[in-house]
Amino acid sequence: MITMTMVVNSEISLFEANIRFMGSLLTNYALTGDVMFRDKAVQLAERMLPAFQTETGIPHSLINLHTGMSRNYGWASGGCSILSELGTMHLEFSYLSDITGNPVFKSKVEHVRSTLRSLEKPKGLYPNFIHPRTGKWGLHHISLGALGDSFYEYLLKAWIQSGKEDTEAREMYEEAINAIIDHMIFKSPGGLTYVSDLKYDKVEHKMGHLACFAGGMFALGAKAMDNDESRNHMAYAAELTRTCHESYDRSVTKLGPETFHFTDKTEAKCLKNGEKYYILRPETFESYFILWRLTKDPKYREWGWEAVEALEKHCRVPGGFTGISNVYSVDSAKDDVQQSYFFAETLKYLYLLFSDDNLISLDDWVFNSEAHMLPIKGNPLYRQAPTTL
Repeated sequence: MITMTMVVNSEISLFEANIRFMGSLLTNYALTGDVMFRDKAVQLAERMLPAFQTETGIPHSLINLHTGMSRNYGWASGGCSILSELGTMHLEFSYLSDITGNPVFKSKVEHVRSTLRSLEKPKGLYPNFIHPRTGKWGLHHISLGALGDSFYEYLLKAWIQSGKEDTEAREMYEEAINAIIDHMIFKSPGGLTYVSDLKYDKVEHKMGHLACFAGGMFALGAKAMDNDESRNHMAYAAELTRTCHESYDRSVTKLGPETFHFTDKTEAKCLKNGEKYYILRPETFESYFILWRLTKDPKYREWGWEAVEALEKHCRVPGGFTGISNVYSVDSAKDDVQQSYFFAETLKYLYLLFSDDNLISLDDWVFNSEAHMLPIKGNPLYRQAPTTL
């Protein structure tokens, strides 16, 4: 058991603890049925709950699991909580309630989502920062990249995970995606579709590598919705994924930079020295995997294999794999860091890209933001508790 003496007396990220530790425990429970994993997940979740004890129920970003004290980052728009963090807990906490019969975990994340839905949103879009005391938006920075990304992913996947019973999640996803299409998606002079950042009403014609998950999200949404908009959304999925591939293909190493820009003279290339690095990120490969599964277009496997060869050539070192500081230099310096998500996500998505469809079928599983598999309701491995408290 986790006891007070066994819990490290230091702050951790609520978001990271959830997608990494909680996600892996829940996946192991679903796959094995061993209640040890479920019980450990409960113990962890109970220690995470104090982060939700704010005036609005919007959780803080940092928590000390030993003391229960929580706070936000000082740099986050005057002490705000971050959209991608507070919105990336629904899959895990909702599933935990279903397998334990204890509604407290689901109630916390449902309250967060309902609070966000009730707020007036600029152009129907969700800013990246919200204050947990006042419930008001902070800086109106809106992004499908860093600080915003997985909030949108979890709206869609919560609906899918619920066996399409969670209509609030679907409605919020559709409203958000339509607003993104109207205000954030652009086409370059060269014909590349990209999703920009917004700061208030100013468009920043750039796309972060983290936003490259969006191709897969649009595709998964198109498949799940199966409505009049599905064809358009699948087209956006293919176009956004192609743009992310171009950011790889237009570099010397065939690896994509952290951020790439769109101007009259340059498209899908990085313009700033501090953004030319590649740190083993998985988002582009995630989109390749989903687009391959849903379309069977062989180019996604071809693009994936190009990435495998680039990783082997430029990132493999005797001790494993490392990021590089400049994707536009064959002799780029290495950063000497093997990111934890490289195994959890990057290699997993590349492996699944070349696997049979019945290995982790998208009809039976959703992937959390760290690529841990969670069963969809109706999957025999969902293991829902027979009663609810």
